[in-house]
Amino acid sequence: MKTTFFTLLFTLVAFLLQAQSNLQNIRGTVIDKLSQSPITGATLVITNSNPSKGAQSDVNGKFIISDVAPGRYEIKVSYMGYKELTIPNVMVTSGKETILDLNMEENIRQLKGATIKSHTKNRTQNEMVSVSGRTFSMEEVNRYAGGRSDPARLAANFAGVSSPDDSRNDIVIRGNSPTGVLWRIEGLNIPNPNHFATVGTTGGPVSALNTNMLKNSDFFTSAFPAEYGNANAGVFDINFRKGNADKREHTIQFGMLTGMEAMTEGPIKKGNGSSYLLAYRYSFTGVAQALGIPIGTTATPFYQDLSFKINSGDGKLGRFTLFGIGGKSNIKFLHDKIDTTDLFADPSADSYFTSDIALAGLKHFIKVSPKSYINTIIGATYSASDYNQDTISHLDDSPARVVENKTKRLTYTLNSAFNSKISSRLFIKAGIQAEIMNLNLDYRTRNNSTNWKQIWDFKDYTYLMQAFAQAKYNFSEKLTLNLGLHSQFLTLNNASSIEPRAGLRYAITEKSTLSAGFGLHSQMQPTDVYFYRDRLPDGSYDQSNLDLGFTRSQHYVIGYDVTPIKDWRIKVEVYYQRLSNVPVTVANSSYSMLNNGASFNPSNQGFLVNRGTGRNYGIELTVEKFYSRGYYGLMTATLYESKYTGSDGVERNTAFNGNYVFNILGGKEFKIGKAKRNNFFTDLKLTSAGGRYFTPVDLPASQLAGEQVLKGDEYAFSERNPDFFRLDFKSGITINSKKRKLSHSFYIDIQNITNHKNVFAQRYNPINNSINTAYQIGLFPNFVYKLQF
Repeated sequence: MKTTFFTLLFTLVAFLLQAQSNLQNIRGTVIDKLSQSPITGATLVITNSNPSKGAQSDVNGKFIISDVAPGRYEIKVSYMGYKELTIPNVMVTSGKETILDLNMEENIRQLKGATIKSHTKNRTQNEMVSVSGRTFSMEEVNRYAGGRSDPARLAANFAGVSSPDDSRNDIVIRGNSPTGVLWRIEGLNIPNPNHFATVGTTGGPVSALNTNMLKNSDFFTSAFPAEYGNANAGVFDINFRKGNADKREHTIQFGMLTGMEAMTEGPIKKGNGSSYLLAYRYSFTGVAQALGIPIGTTATPFYQDLSFKINSGDGKLGRFTLFGIGGKSNIKFLHDKIDTTDLFADPSADSYFTSDIALAGLKHFIKVSPKSYINTIIGATYSASDYNQDTISHLDDSPARVVENKTKRLTYTLNSAFNSKISSRLFIKAGIQAEIMNLNLDYRTRNNSTNWKQIWDFKDYTYLMQAFAQAKYNFSEKLTLNLGLHSQFLTLNNASSIEPRAGLRYAITEKSTLSAGFGLHSQMQPTDVYFYRDRLPDGSYDQSNLDLGFTRSQHYVIGYDVTPIKDWRIKVEVYYQRLSNVPVTVANSSYSMLNNGASFNPSNQGFLVNRGTGRNYGIELTVEKFYSRGYYGLMTATLYESKYTGSDGVERNTAFNGNYVFNILGGKEFKIGKAKRNNFFTDLKLTSAGGRYFTPVDLPASQLAGEQVLKGDEYAFSERNPDFFRLDFKSGITINSKKRKLSHSFYIDIQNITNHKNVFAQRYNPINNSINTAYQIGLFPNFVYKLQF
C-alpha cells in the first residue's frame, strides 16, 4: 500500500513538471502600511542583479519582476512622498515564485531632494509598536539550527527569551511563566497551538504550526500595544501567507521530526486575486525511533495536522478569507517499555494521552474610505485532551485505573477593529473582542484509595469581553508617540480591568533610536484553576477559586537601537516588571501561580486569593548582522532576575529564574555549480543558560508514601539545576533545476552535537526507592527533504 502511494506520488510529480526555463518571478503588492490602500507607480529595483531588473506597481499596487535567476537579492522600493523601503535577503528558487507583500510608510513632511529610508528588519508588522518587538520570517524559522521548524523555538534565540528544555517549546519571556504568553493566529486567540497540549499550558513537544504556511509575523516581549489583552508576558501574532493567485505550485517534504508533508496552492479564479493554500502533515517519529535516535521517550508519539487559507480576492463587498488548523495527537507510556532515559513515563504505571486542537475563522476586510478600513473576524477554537493512568500491581502486573482527566474547551470569537489614517501624522485604531468559552472539565483521582476524589466537574460557559483604542502620532520624522487603552471583563466572576499603554520613539540620528514603553496588563487564570474542587471534612466539595481576579502586571522598558554600519544592528533594552494580584494560598505557604507551567501537571491547588506579588528585571543585548554578502550572525545576551512572594511573605526565586541566557548563532551560504544557481549553507548555534530553581524531593517521605513528595516551604525553589549548554549544527543544499521550475532541498539539523547531558529533573523512582536524575535529549539528528515545483 505504501509502495503504491509513493509510486503514484512521484509519477504525479513527474507528470506535472514541464521542460522550461528555471528562471522565476518575484511578484506581489505595494500598499500604504496604515491605510492599506494600493500604491500605484512605486518603483522596485533589484540592487544586486546583473543586468539590473525592476518593475513598477500597477493601479492595484501589483507588480512582477520576471525572469529572475535563483539566488538571494536585495530590493529597493521608492515612491514620491514615502520612505524608501529596502527588503534584504529575498530568496528566489526555481521551484516557486517569490511573493512579497510590501508596506510603505508616508513621509511626515515632503523634503526636496531628501530620501528617508526604512529597513524591513528594523520594523514590526504591527504599526503601534515602540519597544520590545521583533518580526520573524518563515525563512528564518527554517534556516536557524536547532529550531525544529518551530516558531517558538526560533524565538528562544531572541533577547529576553529562555527555553532550556528540549522536551517542549514553552517560551519563558523575561522570567515569566509560559502561561503568560498569548498566541494569536490570523486575529484569533488560541490557548495552545501545539500537539500533546494540556489544559492551562501554552507549550508542547511539537508545534502544530506548519512553517511553510507562515508569512512575516510579530513577537512581543513587553509593553505590547493596546489591541492585545489577557496576557502578562508576551505575544506571538502569527499570520498565514496567501496562496499564489496566478500560478499553481506544490511542495512535498519529508522530515524525521516534522513527518511527511504535502502542500498545494494556486488561484481559484485567475485574474480576481483569489487563491487557496492547503497543507497536511503526518508524523514520522516512529522511523526515528527505529533508527535508534532518542526523542526523549521510548513511547511512539503520533500526530497529524491540516492547515488552510482561502482568499476571495478584492470585490465590491470587500475581501473574505477563510482559514483554519486541525490537529490530532496521541501517545502511550507503558511501564514495561521504558528505560532510565525516558523523560515522561512512570515505571509503575501505564499512561494514555490524546489531544485534539482546531481553529477556524472567517476574516472580512473592507475599505470604508480611501484611508479607513474595518477588519472583522468570526471564528472558533477547540482544544480537548484525555489522560488516563493505570497503576501496575507489583505482584501480577494487573492494571488499576487511578486517574481520569478529560477536558474540552470550545471558544467562539468575534473580533472587529476600525482603522483610520487621519493624516501622515495621525493613525487611530479601535476595536472589540468577545469570546464565549464553553468548558467541559472532568478530572478525578484515587491514588492510594478505593474512592474517587473529584478534582474538576464543570460543564458550562463564560464570557471574556475586551475593548481597546489606540493612536499613533508622529510629531516629526524623529519623534513618534503611541498611546492606548485596553479593558476586559470576565462574566464568570465579574473581574474587570482598565489598562493604559504608552510608547515613545525618538530618532537621535539617522542610525540610532531611543525608545521607552509602559504597559499595564491583566490576565485571567487558567480555566482549570477556577474550577478546582476542594473536598471539605464533611465530604462535600468547594470551588474555592471561583472568585479569583486577574493577575496584573506593570511593564517599564527603555531601549537604545543603533545601526553602526550597513547590515549591522546593536540593541540594548532595560526592563522592570511588577506583578500583583497573583493567586497564593489563604494559609501561609510558598505557593504562587507565578510558578504555574513549570511542569505538565495541573495546578490542583484550592483556597487561593489574589494577594501574591512578583518582580522581574534585567538587561538585554542584541548584536545582529543581517543576512547579506552570503552570511549572517546573531548574538543575544540577557541578565535577569525573577522573584515572587507567596502568602508567607518570603521572597523566592521563581521556577523560571535562570539568571542569564546567552545565544550566538551564525551561518554562511555558498553559491555552487557552474552557473552558481545552487547553494550550500552551514549554520551553527550555541546556547548557554542558567539552570532553573526547583523544590527538592523529600526521599524519606516519598518512600513512606510510595510516590514523589517534595520538601516543605522552607526548601521551596532552594536548589538549582546545572547550567544548560547546547551546540547545534545545520547544513543543507538547494539544487535548482536547469530546465524546469523545480527545486530540491536537503537539510541535516544535528542538535546537541556534543551530546551534553543537560538535567531535565530530579524525581523519585518508586521501583528502586531512590531519587533519579532524568536527562534531556542527547545528540539528535533531524533530516529534511523538500521538493518544490
